[in-house]
Amino acid sequence: MGGVPSFVKQLPKAGLPGAWAEVKAIELSDKTALPPKVKSLISLAVAAQIPCNYCIWSDTQNAKRAGATDEEIQEAVAMAALTRHWSTIFNGMQVDFDTFKKEMGGQ
Repeated sequence: MGGVPSFVKQLPKAGLPGAWAEVKAIELSDKTALPPKVKSLISLAVAAQIPCNYCIWSDTQNAKRAGATDEEIQEAVAMAALTRHWSTIFNGMQVDFDTFKKEMGGQ
């Protein structure tokens, strides 16, 4: 980033160490189970559902820097929409969860 973004100054000082530790350990680390591109695509998909314009912009930039193609970005957002769509149907129609699991190959 090249510096500390101004929004960080708006956070309570007591919360800064924990917030930075979390971002550094999960989002910025390349020593986690997920590679940076995948983490950015997941974050973008969630941001599209929240919705958070700040996150959408930032996560798109991060995904591109991590090597994501436009097609991968589009697919991540489409997957978020698909998940939201089916969640609306399952929950709104009160589909029985045990029956659902059984029919989908679970126990």
